[in-house]
Amino acid sequence: MSAIPEQMSAWIVERPAPIAERPLRMVRRPVPKPGPGEVLIRVETCAVCRTDLHLAEGDLAPRWPGTVPGHEVVGRIVTSGPDATAFEEQARVGVAWLRSTCGHCRYCQRGAENLCPSSTYTGWDTDGGFAEYLTAYEDYVYPLPESGPAGPLAPLLCAGIIGYRALRRAELPQGGTLGIYGFGASAHLAAQVALAQGATVHVMTRSQQARELARELGCASATGAYDAPPEALDAAILFAPVGTLVPVALRALDRGGTLAIAGIHLSDIPELNYQRHIFHERTVRSVTANTRFDGREFLALAVEYGVQVTVSPYAFDRADQALADLAADRVSGAAVLEMPQPARP
Repeated sequence: MSAIPEQMSAWIVERPAPIAERPLRMVRRPVPKPGPGEVLIRVETCAVCRTDLHLAEGDLAPRWPGTVPGHEVVGRIVTSGPDATAFEEQARVGVAWLRSTCGHCRYCQRGAENLCPSSTYTGWDTDGGFAEYLTAYEDYVYPLPESGPAGPLAPLLCAGIIGYRALRRAELPQGGTLGIYGFGASAHLAAQVALAQGATVHVMTRSQQARELARELGCASATGAYDAPPEALDAAILFAPVGTLVPVALRALDRGGTLAIAGIHLSDIPELNYQRHIFHERTVRSVTANTRFDGREFLALAVEYGVQVTVSPYAFDRADQALADLAADRVSGAAVLEMPQPARP
């Protein structure tokens, strides 16, 4: 194993601002040291999430100046801190959004650790994967396949997991009809799980490129974001962070249908009309982070169903461009940052 360097390159949110103003800046920083229960990971790749965009633009306020975004990380264990014994050096692991929970509050005790008031998050409470190295608690990382490219694995760790939780929250009946609003990284993975489980999927999105991808994956229809689907929906998931789509999706639901809103940030929702949008036992539900159970279950299903991940690779030094392209809907599937890797002996 090569020696651990003292310094590394990292992208930081220097000052939240519209993405056109390039709020990210590359800096040199000391390589972090793992604390008790933590591992130090050399990043192979990190997917770019819309949450990173919200952080850069200030919709999600950074916890402190100079935050390193990124929470869909694939990398290899370099060394372990005190009391961390679960992984051997060079093991490939994944780091996701949920960094830690208290483990003893009433939410953690009932299996809803994603609601823990003391929860912390990768790339928000601590520095994330837009860097050459990061630390993570070993209890919150996922073992990943040792072989194969890292890029397609990275989006599974947030886009995939949160999309899967949103699908569960939507309570889609067996063989039911699902509407998906917005068709980026999370949506194209959740759609594949729903299709594999026998659902009919209709996609509504403003991106022509995304509509083409939806049809390629086997979705029954793909139309504009505000278009009505060709049939009533048993369930719907809103992935686009656009509040004006909430009444649109609710109107498309059949009686007893559920709308799950998957984003961490959403623009304002317009006034709803009880008769048109809510009556007949339609339900609106939010989606808050994920549990480790969600992660383990989804990663197993991704293998079982042969989920195909569409990625748009970017060199590590183009992270700011990746965010700009994400904001403008120029990314097909998921954008991933590819880190330059040291030569292995």
